[in-house]
Amino acid sequence: MGDGSKTRRADGARNRRLRRVKELLETSVAEPAPARPAPRLHYAWIVAAVALVVLVGSAGFRSAPGLMMDALHNEFGWSYATISSAVSVNLTLYGLTAPFAAALMDRFGVRLVVVCALLTIATGSGLTILMTEAWQLILCWGVLVGLGSGSMAGAFATTISGRWFQARQGLVTGVLTAAGAAGNLIFMPVLAALVEGAGWRTAVVVVSLAATAVAVPVLVLMRERPADLGLLPYGATEAPARPVVEGSAIARSLRVLRDAARSRVFWLLAASFAICGATTAGLVGTHFIPAAHDHGMPVTTAASLLALVGVFDVIGTIASGWFTDRFDSTRLLIIYYALRGVSLLLLPSLFGHSLRPPILAFVVFYGLDWVATVPPTVALCRRHFGADAPIVFGWVLAAHQIGAAVVAGLAGLARDRFGDYDATWYAAGALCAVAVGCCLFLQGGRRGRG
Repeated sequence: MGDGSKTRRADGARNRRLRRVKELLETSVAEPAPARPAPRLHYAWIVAAVALVVLVGSAGFRSAPGLMMDALHNEFGWSYATISSAVSVNLTLYGLTAPFAAALMDRFGVRLVVVCALLTIATGSGLTILMTEAWQLILCWGVLVGLGSGSMAGAFATTISGRWFQARQGLVTGVLTAAGAAGNLIFMPVLAALVEGAGWRTAVVVVSLAATAVAVPVLVLMRERPADLGLLPYGATEAPARPVVEGSAIARSLRVLRDAARSRVFWLLAASFAICGATTAGLVGTHFIPAAHDHGMPVTTAASLLALVGVFDVIGTIASGWFTDRFDSTRLLIIYYALRGVSLLLLPSLFGHSLRPPILAFVVFYGLDWVATVPPTVALCRRHFGADAPIVFGWVLAAHQIGAAVVAGLAGLARDRFGDYDATWYAAGALCAVAVGCCLFLQGGRRGRG
C-alpha cells in the first residue's frame, strides 16, 4: 500500500510537471514576439536628404551660363543672342525631358535614372572646355546638359515626396525645390570668382566634377520605395497600392498627356507655369548678371546678388511648402504671381553701378517669390490627377521650361537690338498679370477636373 501510494503520488507530480511544461510551451508559441521598436529616424528622411544633396550638387551647371555670357562674348565674339540660344535649347530639353523622366523612374528606378542624368551633365559641361564653335556650345550645354538636368527636374522631387511621404508632402516638396536655390547660393560666388580669376574653363570643370561627385550618395543610399525596406511612407497608416507599370515610358507619358489635356485645369496650370519659367530661369536667371553689368556693376557683385536671391529663395520655397499644407494652393499662386509682377516692373529703375538699398530690397523680395510657386502647383496636380501627378507635373514643368527658353532667347535678341534689357522687364511684369488671370480662372473651377 505504502509503495503504491508513493508511486501514485510520484506519477501525479510527474503529470503535473508535464502539464506545466506543456502550458509554458503553448503560451510561448501563442504570444507574439515583442515588436521591434520603430526606428527613431524614418528612412524617408534619409532618401529626402540624398535627393537634397543631388539637387544642390547638380545646381552649379544652372549658375554657369549667365556667368559665362560676357566671357564667351569677349573670347569668341559670339552675340548675346547666339549664347542665349544654347540656354534656350537647354531649358527646352530640360522641360521636355521631365515628363518622360517621371515614367522612366517608375519603370527603371530612381537610382538608375538619376545616376545616368548626373553623368550626362558631367559629360556635357566638361566637354565645353574643348569647344571652338557656337554649335558645340549648343550641343554640349544645350543638348547634353539639358537632357541630364531635365531627367532630375520636378519629376524627381515630386516622385520622392509622393512615394516616401504621406504627411509633410508640401514641406518636403518645398525643401527639395529650394535645393536648386541652395546650390546656386553655394556655387554662384565660387563660379563667378573662377570665371573672373581663372577663366570660364576652370568653372565648367568644377561643375562637371560636382555633378559626378553627387552620384555617389545616390548609388549608396537611395532606395526606390518604403516597401523595399518593409516600411510605410512617412505618416501613413496603411501601405499604398503599388502602381502597375505597363508599356513603355514614352507611351505612358503620352497617354497621361492625352488624358490631362482634356482638362481645363491642366492648361491653366501649364500656362501660368510657363510664365513662371519665363520670369525666373528664362529672364532673371539667365540675364540678371549681364543686365546689372550693363549698369556698371561688377560681374562678381551681380553674381553675389543672384546668389542672395537663392538665400531667400530657400526660405520662401520652404515657407511656401508649409503654407501649401495649410492654405488653398490657388490663392497662394495668385498672391505669388501678383507680387512677382510688381517687383519686375520696378527693377529697371533699381539697377546701379554699386549696391544700394533698393536693389537689395528687390533681391530679398524677389528671392522669397522665386520658386514659391512649385509646392502649390504640385499640390494642385496631385489634387486633380492623382497617381499620374508626377508625370502631369512633368508636362506642366515642360511648359515652364519652354516659357523660360523662349524668353531667354528673346531677351538676348532685345539686348542686341536695343542695347539694354528694360523692355524685357516690363514685358515680364505684364506676363505675371496674365498668370494671375489664369489662377483666377483656376480658382473658379477648382472643385472639378475641368
